[in-house]
Amino acid sequence: QVHLVESGGGLVQAGGSLRLSCAASGSISSINAMGWYRQSPGKQRELVASITSSGSANYADSVKGRFTISRDNAKNTVYLQMNSLKPEDTAVYYCNADIANTVAIGYFRPYWGQGAQVTVSS
Repeated sequence: QVHLVESGGGLVQAGGSLRLSCAASGSISSINAMGWYRQSPGKQRELVASITSSGSANYADSVKGRFTISRDNAKNTVYLQMNSLKPEDTAVYYCNADIANTVAIGYFRPYWGQGAQVTVSS
């Protein structure tokens, strides 16, 4: 079994900051890309940021310059530092990771966290 557990969501005023964390645990053989998605009511889930195992990051245009994704491979953890938050950033944020477990070594599949609510008030 592999699990992704998120933490760090909450309520913040516009202009404020939050940091999300997502730790992968269980029968993990290897982790490739990790990332964050978000979904607000009535909208499709969208990619916010992703990072490769070597640390190369990619961002949605809407968060460039405000959000920073990072990871600690030793802890199987990915972070999302969110600064200058706007009301339109309000959403449920989901962690995602491509993981090969110890049963199917070399076979990567996506795993998802349970979601963390981020609410930005104006």
